[in-house]
Amino acid sequence: MTPRLDMIGIVATDMARALDFYRRLGLDIPPGAENQPHVEVTLPHGLRLAWDTAEVARSVDPDWSPGRGGGAALAFRYDTPAEVDNGYADMTGAGFTGHREPWDAPWGQRYAVLRDPDGTTVDLFAPLPTTA
Repeated sequence: MTPRLDMIGIVATDMARALDFYRRLGLDIPPGAENQPHVEVTLPHGLRLAWDTAEVARSVDPDWSPGRGGGAALAFRYDTPAEVDNGYADMTGAGFTGHREPWDAPWGQRYAVLRDPDGTTVDLFAPLPTTA
């Protein structure tokens, strides 16, 4: 059997703030989830995204300690470059941390980078229109 990626987990130091960040990006996270030690949602293509408190992380690995957000990155695809700009402006306007403002990347995408409340890199991108 070949394993398949089923879930991406994030340890949240402030569950309410973390879920606010991902709700604002458009994920459908149930109301009241911020009061739970483990939260997960199933995304449209079946992949699960989960958040755990530090206590839950330590129940799995007693030596767990917070990282600096450099070990994982998430990327959210938008349909248009303008949506990337608007999404970045919305998130930073709501007080979340912008890491790189939107730019036209040489690989043909409009790109921007945020940091979630725990420092996880969250990319926003959309394909640039092709010119004939």
